[in-house]
Amino acid sequence: MTDITDTDILIIGAGIAGVGLAAELADTHKVIILERESQPAYHSTGRSVAIFLPNYGNDVIRALNHFSAPMFMQRDVKLFPEPLLTPRGALTIADETGVAHCEDLIRNGVNVEEISADQAVKMIPILNRDHMKAACYQAEAQDIDVNALHQGWLRKATGLGADLRTSCEVTGATRVNGFWLVETPGQTFRAPTVVNASGAWADVITGLFGGRPLGFTPMRRSVAVLPAPEGYDIRSWPVLDDANETWYLKPDGGRLFVSPCDEIPVEPHDAYVDDMILAEGLYRYEQAVTTPVNRVERSWAGLRTFAPDRTPVAGFDAELDGFFWLAGQGGYGIQTAPALSQFAAMLIRQQSLPDALANIAPRLSAARFQSSRG
Repeated sequence: MTDITDTDILIIGAGIAGVGLAAELADTHKVIILERESQPAYHSTGRSVAIFLPNYGNDVIRALNHFSAPMFMQRDVKLFPEPLLTPRGALTIADETGVAHCEDLIRNGVNVEEISADQAVKMIPILNRDHMKAACYQAEAQDIDVNALHQGWLRKATGLGADLRTSCEVTGATRVNGFWLVETPGQTFRAPTVVNASGAWADVITGLFGGRPLGFTPMRRSVAVLPAPEGYDIRSWPVLDDANETWYLKPDGGRLFVSPCDEIPVEPHDAYVDDMILAEGLYRYEQAVTTPVNRVERSWAGLRTFAPDRTPVAGFDAELDGFFWLAGQGGYGIQTAPALSQFAAMLIRQQSLPDALANIAPRLSAARFQSSRG
């Protein structure tokens, strides 16, 4: 007979979403986290080139960014001995086709400064002046230590009694007498509340519970690691991106991470690089700089999963009792994780939300998709 393990909250997925929520709930609830891979943060979280950028995303994302900022800056030093954020800055440049996008960012962004070509080249000396027709700078952009954030939350959750089960793939589920019976190979878990924090697999997991998918789309994004251009100290360079979002550059550990900003819809899987897409992105990057790409040291790809309106889903399902969504964070999952973790925990505990989160709660609810169904 298959063993049954009881818990208050069963979280599916041990990436930043699932572990962040576990850290918020473990002091008041018995929590078990199920992870299909042999280690947590294997997919999107472990492959994120994360930047805290207040102006990134739509209005809901920006509200979550704003709510997350003090949680990053006023960290618990017992969990996070070193700062989670490190000043970086973000420089956006435009060729003639991207000037309007650059002007829009200057006009509508917060603390976005228009700068000259001379100022831009002073920040990143390899920029091609002939290519650059406009530029702007965001001083508030900061690097996020993703591993420190994830590991700190994981230590907090497990220290409070949360149980992480790796290599534990969900294969089926049924609702019986107000509890979910969740099947994995060799063991069944029973909980009144299940949280779907499974990233690219969010719609797949919902199907196993008898629910209907919300239309999440996993999208592949690729990154190439390049050696630093010879003769340049890149440590103080800001993140550099194209106003048309066709490539970006981020200095990291003495090397340059360059991405073609690809968003290729794919099935959920262990993502791999498409060499042609990567080459096209590197070509676009080369047009904006004066140093050629002579060598790619390594590359990788990850999945960024979006809801149809590119806004996360956080809240109870309107059709499945005791089924909670925490998915669709897209490219904003790390910088919004503090806010979404607290938001989700408060909904599960049935606590009153602070105004900043209450105002956007309907925009995060799964009901925004489900209410339109016949």
